[in-house]
Amino acid sequence: MAAHVLSLGLDSQNNQENGNFPCESGMEKAYEKKYRELLPTLPIGKGWMTEHVVQYQGFWLMPDLSLKPLWWIHDEFKVQPTDIFLASAPKTGTTWLKALIFATINRTHYDFSTSTHPLLNSNPHECVPFLDTYPLQSQETFSGLDSLPSPRLLATHFPLSLLPESMVSSTSGCKFVYICRDPKDVLISNLFFFNKFRSEELGPLSLEEAFELFCQGVSHVGPYWDHVLEYWKWSLQNPEKILFLKYEELKKEPLVVVKRLAEFLGQPFSLEEERNGVVQEIIKLCSFRNLSNLEVNKTKTYKYTKDVVANNNLYFRKGETGDSNNHLSHEMMEHIDKIFQEKLSGSGLSFGA
Repeated sequence: MAAHVLSLGLDSQNNQENGNFPCESGMEKAYEKKYRELLPTLPIGKGWMTEHVVQYQGFWLMPDLSLKPLWWIHDEFKVQPTDIFLASAPKTGTTWLKALIFATINRTHYDFSTSTHPLLNSNPHECVPFLDTYPLQSQETFSGLDSLPSPRLLATHFPLSLLPESMVSSTSGCKFVYICRDPKDVLISNLFFFNKFRSEELGPLSLEEAFELFCQGVSHVGPYWDHVLEYWKWSLQNPEKILFLKYEELKKEPLVVVKRLAEFLGQPFSLEEERNGVVQEIIKLCSFRNLSNLEVNKTKTYKYTKDVVANNNLYFRKGETGDSNNHLSHEMMEHIDKIFQEKLSGSGLSFGA
């Protein structure tokens, strides 16, 4: 393995001059030193979005976008007992679940029928910010999170075992909602999404390359099977702490799942709300058809960091189950199914509705 600092398709010189974090604090410089010392020692894999990913404590991460924020979270983030965290691997239904959680928690604060509802004017990722990239985009680092109304709604793609004890402790009071999705659909959705960010120099990742990497467990915050299994096993041990959802179940029975979600979050729907169709209103507001056709999601952008900006329409490709049937060969699908059957064996977890 070559001992070198990885180039990740970003302007590395500009990052070094301006700092990956908004302030040149002693702590930031300490992270930079740790980063430069650790990076050459980590196993390297082929990246989906950037040239490389590195293996850190058993999971593959994009180092420029993950390592420093992860250390920052461990050292600086202050958990509040009312916090709600949406946890997921990329392209498993995160955008949809963000919208549903936000609409459910704030259903008495905003009128679904008026244009002032935040989900009609903002992308769901703005309503429920990613903790993972927050220190890369905020001018006040985590202090800005203190001003968010309670309960704070935050999201993470980080695996459970990489999160600080302050977040996952049974005494912290905060809650998690996790969503998983059929791995074949996750593969295809990741391929389409991350190829939009790859530089011309790197060129697009082919389906065959993505398939091989995914089956080897090499994807951002992968192996995907380990990401899912950690949260699944945790949900079995701590059902009052984490609600485990499946994308396919949410597609099949949104009314049932949204009511479960509200109950778990401590804000169950009243009989009056159910009679007045509030659950249906939330489902309609957060539907793929509605969100994908909003002006904000057709023409605006979401800024992960000062270097990584995504068009909002990238989060609304199809919103379907089974799209992998249109892209993967029968042999590819069988191979993925076999891998996951082996990896999930004995866990009690299976994919699908």
